[in-house]
Amino acid sequence: MLEDKLLIELKKYVKNHLASVDFIVCNSAEYEEINFSECFKPSIQPTELDDYINKSRKPTFNQVLFSFIDKAGASDAEIYKKAGIDRRHFSKIKSNPDYRPGKNSTIALAIALELNKKDTDKLLSAAGYSLSESDTFDLVIQFCLEKRIYNLHDVNQALDYFRLKPLAGVVE
Repeated sequence: MLEDKLLIELKKYVKNHLASVDFIVCNSAEYEEINFSECFKPSIQPTELDDYINKSRKPTFNQVLFSFIDKAGASDAEIYKKAGIDRRHFSKIKSNPDYRPGKNSTIALAIALELNKKDTDKLLSAAGYSLSESDTFDLVIQFCLEKRIYNLHDVNQALDYFRLKPLAGVVE
């Protein structure tokens, strides 16, 4: 159970981060007309693209997740149970290297693994996600990571405080 003091600190954290988001407004009169047909001329060769992809490709979500599980010295069952993910969903993650779970499941796994912010970002990035400084849900998650709140019930309580969808029991 999160203490009132921590919930007040969470509220301030979210408010401060949301207030610091700057918006840039463009006035269309400031820009000349653009000839879009010139923007879409192929300027790279397919082999260049293949080379770039092969050189730049990072490990898959599956590879990143299981490297973190191995580092933690935990069993797969311990992690998926702690994350509130059912066995079939976890089996899909494990057996299909191209499968990417939803953002909530990915965050739940990061919390179950007790990852810090940097490692959580790495796991989220491998699944194609990130934590935004302009989204209340993401700010609550970042707050929990910074405060090392790794109990899923406590994280869900913090999300509920802002009337946000909980992490556990989410079907994706």
